[in-house]
Amino acid sequence: MDPNTFTQAQIEYSALLPMFVIFGAAMVGVLIEAFAPRKARYAAQLAVTLIGLVAAFVLLVTVARDHQGVTAGRALVIDGPALMMQGTILVLSFLAVLVMAERFTSDGADAFTQSGASVPGSPQEAQAERLGATTTEVFPLTLFAVAGMMMFPSTNNLLTMFVALEVLSLPLYIITGLARRRRLLSQEAALKYFLLGAFSSAFFLFGSAMIYGFAGTLDLASISNAVGTQSGQDSVLVLGIILIAVGLLFKVSAVPFHSWTPDVYQGAPTPVSGFMAACTKAAAFGALLRVFYVAFDTMRWTWQPVMVIVALLTMVVGAVLSITQTDMKRLLAYSSISHAGFLLLALTALDKDSVAGVQFYVATYGAATITAFAVVALVRKSGVEATHLSEWAGLGRRSPILAGVFGFLMLSFAGIPLTSGFTSKFALFAPAVKHGSVWLVVVAVIVSAITAFVYVRVIVLMFFSEPAEGVQVAMPSPLTAVAVAAGTAITLALGVLPGPLLDIAGHASQFLR
Repeated sequence: MDPNTFTQAQIEYSALLPMFVIFGAAMVGVLIEAFAPRKARYAAQLAVTLIGLVAAFVLLVTVARDHQGVTAGRALVIDGPALMMQGTILVLSFLAVLVMAERFTSDGADAFTQSGASVPGSPQEAQAERLGATTTEVFPLTLFAVAGMMMFPSTNNLLTMFVALEVLSLPLYIITGLARRRRLLSQEAALKYFLLGAFSSAFFLFGSAMIYGFAGTLDLASISNAVGTQSGQDSVLVLGIILIAVGLLFKVSAVPFHSWTPDVYQGAPTPVSGFMAACTKAAAFGALLRVFYVAFDTMRWTWQPVMVIVALLTMVVGAVLSITQTDMKRLLAYSSISHAGFLLLALTALDKDSVAGVQFYVATYGAATITAFAVVALVRKSGVEATHLSEWAGLGRRSPILAGVFGFLMLSFAGIPLTSGFTSKFALFAPAVKHGSVWLVVVAVIVSAITAFVYVRVIVLMFFSEPAEGVQVAMPSPLTAVAVAAGTAITLALGVLPGPLLDIAGHASQFLR
């Protein structure tokens, strides 16, 4: 073969600089884990992780935004939606890492006294330090997952999208099984997540092969051109779209591909559950929108009715099953499933307003979710997390501030005015109504009312019940306190003054081809 037939792919390094920084920080974390003294790993890993996330965000808003375009041999595209999702993922990941840092000093069975503080020099403190010294590998694993999440919504090629899917998924399988006090439950969750995730990746890969067999290319824009020129319904094309949709819908926890979500969220370390619920959903919806808005937009008459049914089932199943939950983490898991159904409404409109609505929604929902899981990690009984609903009874009397924060987040999830949940739902429902999906929005409003009952029930339990015996509220470290305060402030600010972020999302809603 003539080597002159190959052309060198041009790479716009300035556009990809934030991703390179995250990959670089992850590699530095691996080296620290391998060579640094055990006592120094925690501080070094935390510093590298936080500095890497901040540096990547700064480069995103100062450098990458001025170098938008298709790059790396058309494998990656840096445009408005990609930058918006990447920025959202970096900010949410920063909050999640702050909460993860708390886990290392509070995961021991006796790491906290009744007052919520560990005693200096005590066996409890030694236990906390030992746990912190042996679980620092979660930091580089989180960075690798973040790098894959940043790549996922910016891919312009199905093969590159599959690679990004695996890069973000493999670290998540590992960190899901790192819970110390619920080791068997955590390992079971990790195994279930791995097996079901492998099946979904296989579906995506087979679907990509089908699309390549039809179009002769994996480039999203070229696929769109090939789909636009075909005159009839091609079974290979339709089957490829279905298989790709299965792989992506698994990541967003859409029904009927949601069964892993409650078990994984319950078994994983609580800060990791918040990280997955917020950041994975943002990355997966970014990729989902890019595939169906760019590659398969001209075939909407084929897949859109199916997506409507999936959105309907996801909203209803998530809301109804959340009513029966007695575990707080499983309740939040089913809540996330219901919210995924709301986000799927964006596929019924296929316009810029829907893309902006999704971007705003994942940002507001992600901030509230990470904060909610951070609060869950602080409510403890006998040294372990108290996640059963009965153990949350009377929490408002024991810790009014913490219960007030959690109650405010519940109101946001329910979509009560003056919270970010209300404005995000409005930004998401309005384009669907404009494009004729009024009945689906009516169902979404009814589902929101059902979930509101669940959230209000938790608030009533916290403030109007007798305190449960043996439950303690841990004193958060400054890192967790900052994360909880920032998440609560974001939830309030985007409910009262959503305009600036909505404007940014509106300007960053046009996909490049």
